[in-house]
Amino acid sequence: MTFDDLKSQIETGEIDTVLTCLVDMQGRLMGKRFHAEAFLEIADSETHCCNYLLATDLEMATPDGYASTSWQGGYGDYVMKPDLSTLRPVPWLEGTALVLCDVLDHHTHAPIPFSPRELLKAQVTRAKSMGFDPIMATELEFFLFEGTHDQIAQNGFRLQPISNYNEDYHIFQTTKEEPIMRPIRNHLRAMGIPVEGSKGEAEAGQEELNIKYADALATADHHTLSKHGIKEIAHLNGAAATFLPKWHRDRVGSAAHVHQSLWQEGANAFFDPERPLGKSDLMDHYMAGLIKYAPDYTYFMAPYVNSYKRFAKGTFAPTQIVWSVDNRTAAFRLCGDSTKAVRVECRVPGSDMNPYLACAAMLAAGLKGIEEKLSLQEPFKGDAYETQNSNEIPNTLRDAKDALSASAMLREAFGDETVAHYTRAAEVEIEDFNRVVTDYEIARGFEKA
Repeated sequence: MTFDDLKSQIETGEIDTVLTCLVDMQGRLMGKRFHAEAFLEIADSETHCCNYLLATDLEMATPDGYASTSWQGGYGDYVMKPDLSTLRPVPWLEGTALVLCDVLDHHTHAPIPFSPRELLKAQVTRAKSMGFDPIMATELEFFLFEGTHDQIAQNGFRLQPISNYNEDYHIFQTTKEEPIMRPIRNHLRAMGIPVEGSKGEAEAGQEELNIKYADALATADHHTLSKHGIKEIAHLNGAAATFLPKWHRDRVGSAAHVHQSLWQEGANAFFDPERPLGKSDLMDHYMAGLIKYAPDYTYFMAPYVNSYKRFAKGTFAPTQIVWSVDNRTAAFRLCGDSTKAVRVECRVPGSDMNPYLACAAMLAAGLKGIEEKLSLQEPFKGDAYETQNSNEIPNTLRDAKDALSASAMLREAFGDETVAHYTRAAEVEIEDFNRVVTDYEIARGFEKA
């Protein structure tokens, strides 16, 4: 949708509401609903929001410890500047369009460096300065449950998946879910998101949505808008979608695998038909950077306490930082080997990742590998769950937080302010979890302790 399209549809009454949205630390859309005619008055300038929107937790609480905003600082404003290139309809909401906004300082109008979308834009700019166009694709895995989010909350979060058995590639079971999945595919496609298809995943009630590759920023936009749309469309159809990575200890978790490559002059720079597996020296350096710095950026792929419950043997979620050829037990999988589509898939991110942060962090690590001309180890063969490799994915949020805070690579790529900001975000999650007395603790120790 162009701006002229929007104006025409406002004149005809087809559009009467415009959502102006920023992306917060958690990867959610935050913003305002404008009457469409009023939006036209600010479309090429700005609107405003409270600066706490980039310093909250999942509950929208306002924890202390952030340098950027606080009660002492008075919680001032950010500028939300519409990026009109992201303007699009919201087909599942009557008369509604949406635009993503850049987040700027209220006084200087400089970009906020730790804004998720700005972080990714900065790494894309860095890649382009080196002569590369980052191309990525993400997979969205999620669970569908009976009842809306509100109904499930009122019922004490007693969860019933929408199906009763593993539906991986299962056509009959997924036919039952078409009243929800068909509008998800069609509405998102009509929104301008290049949805390719959906499938049942490896657990009861688990789905996967596949979106065609695009430049890194567009990929993150597509992922975020799709995640938001999936939740809303499921709700409108009497169901609930969750991107919680691990909802039950005995169930497989949900991931958000990221495929990535670098292109030059419209061709895949990772491809070299003269080298083994068709991968170039450049790809080796990039993948070696991903592997070397994986602990540093794990936080951005697994940002909550629950995220780490997913990393378990025999669940298709990796535990070891190794790469392999078409091997789903490894953290990094070489896909499309010996073809022009050769690329690396990172299998570490959970479904709860913020795609802007995860893609920015992986891109930073890969580009550092190119700068350092890192050598790539030989591919791992076999069951990576059984390897004695000591190069494990951080086991807890605390471990990932410490690695983030100590990362010279990320401080160079993102800046000290941004690393401190997200280190504090990790601390907030840990502090909140440590205050809670869980049902597990009561049931285990009430009588026996």
